[in-house]
Amino acid sequence: MTLPTESAPLPVTDAAGSDDGNAPVARATTARSEWQVVRELVPFLRPFIGRIALALALVVAGKLANLAVPMVLKQLVDGLDVAPTLLVLPVALLVAYGASRLSVTLFTELRQVVFARVMARVSRRVTLQVFRHLHALSLRFHLARRTGGVARDVERGGSAISDLLDWTLYTIVPTVLEVVLVTAVLVRLYDWGFAFITLATLAAYIVFTVAITEWRTRYYRASVEADTHANERAVDSLLNYETVKYFGNEEHEARRYDENLVRLENAQVMSRKTLAVLNLGQTAIVAIGVTAMMWRAAAGVVAGHMTIGDLVLVNAYLLQLSAPLNMLGMMYREVKQAFTNLERLFGLLDERQDVQDRPDAVPLHALHPRVTFENVQFAYDARRPILQDVGFTIPPGGTVAVVGHSGSGKSTLARLLYRFYDVDAGHIRITDAEGAVRDVRDYTQASVRSAIAIVPQDTVLFNDTIFYNIQYGRPEASREEVEQAARAAHIHDLIVSLPDGYQSEVGERGLKLSGGEKQRVAIARALLKNPAILIFDEATSALDSKSEKAIQAELDRIAVGRTTLVIAHRLSTVMGADEILVMDAGRIVERGHHAHLLAVDGHYAQMWRLQQQAQRAAAAEAAAES
Repeated sequence: MTLPTESAPLPVTDAAGSDDGNAPVARATTARSEWQVVRELVPFLRPFIGRIALALALVVAGKLANLAVPMVLKQLVDGLDVAPTLLVLPVALLVAYGASRLSVTLFTELRQVVFARVMARVSRRVTLQVFRHLHALSLRFHLARRTGGVARDVERGGSAISDLLDWTLYTIVPTVLEVVLVTAVLVRLYDWGFAFITLATLAAYIVFTVAITEWRTRYYRASVEADTHANERAVDSLLNYETVKYFGNEEHEARRYDENLVRLENAQVMSRKTLAVLNLGQTAIVAIGVTAMMWRAAAGVVAGHMTIGDLVLVNAYLLQLSAPLNMLGMMYREVKQAFTNLERLFGLLDERQDVQDRPDAVPLHALHPRVTFENVQFAYDARRPILQDVGFTIPPGGTVAVVGHSGSGKSTLARLLYRFYDVDAGHIRITDAEGAVRDVRDYTQASVRSAIAIVPQDTVLFNDTIFYNIQYGRPEASREEVEQAARAAHIHDLIVSLPDGYQSEVGERGLKLSGGEKQRVAIARALLKNPAILIFDEATSALDSKSEKAIQAELDRIAVGRTTLVIAHRLSTVMGADEILVMDAGRIVERGHHAHLLAVDGHYAQMWRLQQQAQRAAAAEAAAES
C-alpha cells in the first residue's frame, strides 16, 4: 500500500466558533515531494551524523561478511571434493565459515544498537515540535480541527520517521550495495554473463514493482483517508457520549461510523488483491533469474569450466540476493507510505500561526495594570462584523462588567485580550509595572497570558485528578497552596469528603463532576495563578442560587486590587462593578454603574426587569411546591 509522490492538497476547514458566531474559512495544506520531506527531516538528523556514519559502516561490514560466506563455502566444497585417502578436515575453513556467519549477525545487531537511539530521538523531536506547533496555533485552527484526525496524523507520522530511516538507510542502501558487490565478484571470478542475468533480473524486478505499486497507490490513499475520517468520527462521537445518549442516537452514530469503515474495507480489499498480483509477478521474475543463473552455472560444471564449489557459490549468492529482492516491493511500499505519512505530519507544521510575537516584543510585567480598548473592530469572518468601534478602560484594580444578549460580542473581548486573535482595527493597551503603555501586540504572548486568569463559562477539565486540575493554574504550587485555593473557591470540603480526596479522577472533560463542581475547580485554578488581570466569563452560571451568593462574595473579595473584566448574563452578579457596559450587535449601547443604568431606563433596565420577573416567578413556584 502506498501513496503517490505528491498528494493533492487536503482541504482543512477553519472556523472560529463562539457565542458570536462566524462562518468557516477554508484552508489547504501544501503537497510535498519526497525530496522536500527529506530536506525537512535532515536538520533533525544532523546532530546524529556520527552515529549514522558508524551504523552505515557496520552495515557495510555486515555485507562484506555476508559476501565472504559463499566464498568460504566454495573453498570448503572444493577442498572436500578429493579422494577419500587424501581427505583432511579443513579446520581453518570451517572456523572461517562459522565466523563469517556470526559476523553477519553481529554487525547487523550492532547497527541496531547504534542506530536505535537515532530513530527514537528523531521521532520524538519531530513529534514534539509538531505538538508544540499545534499549541502555538491560534484558536481559529483548533475550533476547526478534527481531534481524531490530527491525532492519527501525528501518530502515523511519528512511526513513519523510524520506518523511513530503517528501510532507506539500512535496507534499501545495503541491498543495492550487496547487488553491486555480488555482481562485481561474479564478473571477477567468471564472466559478464552472470552479471548480465543478475542486472537484468534486478532491472525487470524494479520496473515491475514500481509500475504495479504506483497503480496500487489509489487504494492506499483511499484507506488512509477512510481511516482518518473513521477515527475522527469515533473520537467525536465518544467525546459527545452524553449527547448521543440524550437523543438515543447510538445507531445513527454507528451508521455514520460504518460509512467510513465500509470505504476503509473496500480500499483494503482492493489493496490486498493488487498485492497478490504484485507478489506473483515479483516471484516469477526472481524465479526466472535464479533458473537462468543456475542453468549457466550447471552448464559450466558439465563443460568443466567450473567446479562444484563454483556452483555452490553462485547458488549461495542467488539465495542471498533473492531474499532482499523479494522484500524490495515491500521496502518500496513502506518507504512510500512513510513519505506520505510524513507529508501529512509536516503539513501540520505548515499551518500558519495567525497570532505571532513581533520581533521586538517585550515581556509584560504587570502589578496593577490598566487595560484599555480603543476603537476596537473585529470579525471572525469579514462578511459579519462582531465588534464595532468598542472602547472602554478598566482602571488599575477596577472592575468593568459587560452584559448583553447572546451574540453581542461579550466573550470576544476576553479572547482578544488573551490574544487568541488580533484585532482588525484599533488597539488594546496594557500598562506595565513601570507605567509604560503598550499595545498588547507589543508584548510577548506568553507574558500576557501569564498575567491573566480566566474562569470560563464552559469549564473543561483534564482527565486527571482534582489536585492536578487545580494545580494546573500554577504547576509549581505546593499542596498547601492548592488546598488554600480550593478553600477560597468553597470546594475543599467537598473534595476531602470524596473517597480519594484530591486524588479523585474527574473523568473525560471532567464529566464525573457536576457543572457547579467543575466551575468551582476552575475558580480555584484561577485563584492559584494569582494573576494581575482577572476575567470572569459567566463564572457562576452553573451554580445554584445559594452557591452563587457564597462564591460571588468570594469572587468580589479576590477581585479587590486586580484589574477585572466580568462577562455576565445575570445582572445581579455585576451590580457592584465600577462600570457596566451594555453591548448589542457588537457595539456598546449603554455604560455606567447599576443605579445610573436603571435610571436611564434603556436596554439594561429592560434586562433587569425581565430577570427580576423570572426570579420572582421561580421563587413563587418553589414556594408553591413546598
